[in-house]
Parts: sequence; structure tokens; C-alpha cells
Amino acid sequence: MSTKHEKILQYIESLPVGDKISVRQIAKEMQVSEGTAYRAIKEAENRRLVSSIERVGTIRIEKKKKENIERLTFAEIVNIVDGQVLGGKSGLHKSLNKFVIGAMQVEDMMRYTDAGSLLIVGNRFKAHEQALKEGAAVLITGGFDTTEENKHLADELELPIISSSYDTFTVATMINRAIYDQLIKKDILLIEDIYVPIEDTAMLRKEQTINDFHQLNTRTTHGAFPVVTNNNKLIGMITAKDVIGKDGVEPIEKVMTKHPISTSMKTSVASAGHRMIWEGIDLLPIVNDDSVLQGVISRQDVLKALQHAQRQPQHGETIDDIVKNEMKILGEEDLVVEFTVTPQMTNQFGAISYGAFTTLLSEVGSIALKRKKRGDAVAENMTIYFIKPVQMESILTVIPHILDMSRKFVKMDFDVYNGSTLVGKAMMMFQLLER
Repeated sequence: MSTKHEKILQYIESLPVGDKISVRQIAKEMQVSEGTAYRAIKEAENRRLVSSIERVGTIRIEKKKKENIERLTFAEIVNIVDGQVLGGKSGLHKSLNKFVIGAMQVEDMMRYTDAGSLLIVGNRFKAHEQALKEGAAVLITGGFDTTEENKHLADELELPIISSSYDTFTVATMINRAIYDQLIKKDILLIEDIYVPIEDTAMLRKEQTINDFHQLNTRTTHGAFPVVTNNNKLIGMITAKDVIGKDGVEPIEKVMTKHPISTSMKTSVASAGHRMIWEGIDLLPIVNDDSVLQGVISRQDVLKALQHAQRQPQHGETIDDIVKNEMKILGEEDLVVEFTVTPQMTNQFGAISYGAFTTLLSEVGSIALKRKKRGDAVAENMTIYFIKPVQMESILTVIPHILDMSRKFVKMDFDVYNGSTLVGKAMMMFQLLER
């Protein structure tokens, strides 16, 4: 049975793209309090089902698929550039394919402007009109206005005209950054991408018995099951270990693990895998904010997904990628890594930042473990004994030493040199992600 929160989200998702909604309208339509409606609308915004714009309202926008997440809607553009909508509000839900900077003659601009584009231009009224006629939206920089005729045309064609006080370069940079962030998000695997939904999840009710567990175990060959109420609220987990030596008629509620570890749809697969290894569990239930079961994920699902993700090309460049690009592996037998400090990796004093330094050591540690054929690992903790200021464009040499290695953990020591001077020393504990 769905909660009020879920019913509101389902209702919002069923609305046509472009519809406007409000807290009062949702509260009246769904017969809930305005507080409940407000929380559901905020959740819908987090899920990218709607976009709220100052002085315009909240609009149902197209929910983007993972492979198409880098496309932004015009409603999102308004929020990115702190814009004001001058006309064409009914087209804010539409997505843009590309943006064009109008720093040329109008005729030349139109060669690059087509349907689904966003023309970024100053107070050039003719260019605004021509872009709308070509099927493109318009973003006017410098806080300028447009003509009343162009506003009417925008309303008629359902193509937004947006005004922003920022200059053209700043606006283009902000939009580019937003698209870039979406590309990085696209690369990150979340639980919602790989989980087994509740319809396909084998589970037990709290009033069932250990005999029911054995029957389900025989039928599915699974060794663990979530235990739920009649409303599918998660109240426990039961595994083969819990039922050893127990009477078959004993209720599951008496032997299950209460208040089990669970996670949400928006958790990253890497984070879930780390927790499963750390807690020693093979099956992780996925719940919503009201603890209602949404599905499950197994350790095998996590490992397969991580292995698959490693083989995929990345679209967005993260800090980790920037650090990796500056690493040069030396040494056939004993690993030595040479690393160049770029301006992006420095703090306000022009020395290597703490974040870049820790990322460097984590990456070197991962390479050292792969050389030992120990598979994937995550840094559990780090102790930095000391780090001296290292200026940009310095070339560092990192030498890792494995101090101790077990089936699950590896302790590693690092010496960092700038030329012949020792500039950093640290120790890290890695947790191995193995079956």
C-alpha cells in the first residue's frame, strides 16, 4: 500500500509535461496537508520531475533518462543563470540540444541556430526575433529587455526568452559547467540503476514460520530474505544462520534480525558495496523515507556493476581524473609513481591541496594493490604524519610500501619526495572488495 507521499509523487509524474503545480493545488487535489504537499514537491524537484522558478512557479518537466541526463530544460537554465522569464513561459519544460553564442552578424548566427537551440546574445532585438522564428529559445545577457512584439511571438511559439544580468562569457561558462556536472552524474552508478524491484523480490511476512523460510529457500536458493508487514514496511532480515536448529513452527518474527541495515535508491553502488563488505552482509534491502521496501541488492549485483562500470568510458572529468592524468608509473618490480602538481590542485597559497594529496595516495595505493592482483579496494582511513608545502609544477615521486596484507585489509605506507627531499609521509588502510 502506497503512502501519501508516494501517491503525490505518482500523481505529479502522471501530469503532462509543462503543467504548472502549486502546494495549495496538490494539497486540495490529493486531500493532504500543505506541509505534506510541500515535502512531496521538494522530493519531485530532487528527482528532476519538476523545476521551481521564482516569479513563474513550479513546472512539470521531462524526466531525463540516465543516458540523456546531460540535456537541460529551459526551466533549469533559468535557475542556473538567475534569470527572469520575459516571455514564452509555457515552453520552459522543453529541453535544449545546444547553445549558440551570438557574437556575429544576425545572418551568420542563424546558420548555427536551429530548433531546440538556445541563442545567447545581448540586446539585439532582430536576432531575438529571428532565433524564435527558427525554433530556438533566447537568453539575453547583461540584464537587457526585448521588444513587446518578441515577447508576444515567444508566447505564441512557446519558446522562452530569458534575461540574465550576467555577461555572455559568464552565462556560457555556467551552462557548460551544469552540462559537465550532469555528465559526471551520468557516470556514477546509483542503486536505482541496478536494484531488483520489489515485484521480483522474494520476501517473508512477520507472521510466517521457519518452515515457510525453508520452502522459499528451496524454491529460490537464496540464503536471506527481507521480512515485511502487510504494508511492505521493512521490519527485519532473516538468513539461513538465523534458523539453524530452530523449530519449524516458530514464527519468523522471533528469530529475525530486527532494525536491519538498509539503504535508499540514491545511494551510490560503490558506497553500498563498501558497507556490505564492512558489515559482512550479502543482501541489502532498499527502502524509501517511510521504511517501505522498494527492492533489494546483492553483493554479486554490486560487484558485477562495478566491474562493468570500469570498462565504460567516462564523459565528465572529476578531480580524481585530473590527478590520474598527471601520474606516470615507473619501476617494473617496485612501484614508483611520478606526479606533476598542476594549478588546479593547489590551495590559496599555491601549494598542493590536502584533497589532491590524499587523492594521489589513494590512487597510488590502488595501483599497488592491482599489481598484487588483489582487485578493487577502498581507502578505509588515512594518517598523514606530515606534509610540507609543495608548489605548483613541482614533480613528486611517490613510493608505496605494503606493511601488512590479509584477506580483507591492507595496510600501506607512503613516502613522497620532491627531488631528494622527503615532503610527505602517510599510512593508509584499504578494504578489499572481493567476493
